[in-house]
Amino acid sequence: MSNNTKISIRFFNDREVRAIWDEESNKWRFSVIDIVAVLGEYEDYEKARNYWKYLKTKLRKENSELVSATTQLKLTAPDGKKYLTDTLDNNGVIVLAKHFPNKKALKFLDWFTYSDNSIDGQSKKKAYSFFESNLINDAEIGTTKSLQQIHAYIFGGLYDFAGQIRQKNISKSGFQFATAHFLSNTLRQIERMPENTFDEIVDKYVEMNIAHPFMEGNGRSTRIWLDLIFKKRLKQCVDWSKINKNDYLSAMVKSATNSAKLKNLLRDALSDKINDREMFMKGIDYSYYYEENE
Repeated sequence: MSNNTKISIRFFNDREVRAIWDEESNKWRFSVIDIVAVLGEYEDYEKARNYWKYLKTKLRKENSELVSATTQLKLTAPDGKKYLTDTLDNNGVIVLAKHFPNKKALKFLDWFTYSDNSIDGQSKKKAYSFFESNLINDAEIGTTKSLQQIHAYIFGGLYDFAGQIRQKNISKSGFQFATAHFLSNTLRQIERMPENTFDEIVDKYVEMNIAHPFMEGNGRSTRIWLDLIFKKRLKQCVDWSKINKNDYLSAMVKSATNSAKLKNLLRDALSDKINDREMFMKGIDYSYYYEENE
């Protein structure tokens, strides 16, 4: 995408809802008028805008917090120009949808919040929908920002810290991940690592895993991040279904000192089916399976 502030998400019925990554809050924010158009089944942009104008006035009189939760950000309109547009985060979108008592709104809410109430269940379905989304600007792939965007998309509305770089030290099975105090500097160094060859990409992935920038959800986010780099640089992706869980976890533990085993596993599982939806969905299933405790 040439315009890095316009991110297009296909919700349902092929209706486009514009979204933008808010740098200040590290959250995805969605165009209110686009959502109103979907929920109110307005084909005409002006009608959607007028209805939001009416609803906003009504909500303001009721002292609704929804109005104060809106943030005006510049989004690209169909005419190619940028205009300040009312946007809402995940929670705001859910509140807005409840003001539309119709079947379409119920279907929208089912899609947006998902039916499985566990964090794993909800985030997994969000990860599935990542295939249909066009969220990450090609130029940003391989950056810390793109990893934050993936994490915020999958865990938005589920963890308060979705998309936020951790401020605390964490460890797993006795292994201490990158110290929080130096994490910003560590991430900048990782970002500068080359990613032109298979070995370089895996080395970068290993370092990002050692950094472990989030309190939870690192593995799932970083595997998607890795696949995006492979797709961009090598026109390949990982067929995760070919990688045994115990082999992968063992290789990841060893990768901090020796990444040879991990590289062999990933190399043997590479596929050129980068646009295969089934491959991606299967990959998400395996990615979540790796995180399950026996």
